[in-house]
Amino acid sequence: MNAILIGVQLLAFAACAYASAHVSGWALVGLAVVFGILMNSVYAIIHEAEHAMLFSHRGWNEWMGSIMALLFPAPFHLIRQGHLGHHLRNRSDDEAFDLYFEEDHRLWKILVLYGILTGFYYLIVVLSNVVFLVLPFREDKKYLHVDRATTAFLEALNPRYRLLIRLEGAAVLVLHAGIIWGLGIPLLHYLAMYAGFGFMWSAMQYVHHYGTERHVTRGARNLWIWKPLDLLWLNHNWHLTHHTYPAVPWVHLPQKAQEGDTRRGFLLTAYLKMWRGPRLARDRVENQHAGKQIP
Repeated sequence: MNAILIGVQLLAFAACAYASAHVSGWALVGLAVVFGILMNSVYAIIHEAEHAMLFSHRGWNEWMGSIMALLFPAPFHLIRQGHLGHHLRNRSDDEAFDLYFEEDHRLWKILVLYGILTGFYYLIVVLSNVVFLVLPFREDKKYLHVDRATTAFLEALNPRYRLLIRLEGAAVLVLHAGIIWGLGIPLLHYLAMYAGFGFMWSAMQYVHHYGTERHVTRGARNLWIWKPLDLLWLNHNWHLTHHTYPAVPWVHLPQKAQEGDTRRGFLLTAYLKMWRGPRLARDRVENQHAGKQIP
């Protein structure tokens, strides 16, 4: 089933790329929306690969995860470490994106949260292709420390993947330059198409966690959207269930949810609530895996 989905997604991506060279105005806006919906489905496939659930054969899982991540575009072995680290750090002080503490700069925390809500978080992930290509891993990463969440992410990076990450970053640049040149796509059209995806992806990254319990597995919520979209996004909105059972493939999440909390909020309502901004917190939740590298 996953192989068929990947085939359909690749064909749909090709169709969108071709269309971006021939549309403009409101048609381009519509294409950006369609592309955003499609690419969130592609990300759901990448997410399955990050958890080694895309294919039962680990080699195929890694290869296809890497190939599909080129469309994101980001180095698979970088975002995989980031996502698995998220499961370890979730709702701890190291990943309290919706909170600020007395020692924090409140303005910075506001900018971070609103950056997530408006798509800038996606832009940072995409820029990692260049950052990790030009500035490879070093033992001392202090020059890259921006805030607590970034520091925790960098400290968990495993240097064994440094060559793979650099190769994947280079492949991203070559692939997308080739697509733009080969299809004669105006650069602004291509960027506009990806802006639609970037906004949607970034806006939904923490919508399942905002204001939830400060607990590594219970700190998430299940949400719902139009059922065809739920299926297209491979049940990603069953997020509490996923954090509770991270080794359960997407197709089984709705059934698995019946064993726990079956409540589901509306995705768009949850997103709008995030615009309230970060709130002051005094309770502390330690990251139990601080400093440990992702295997």
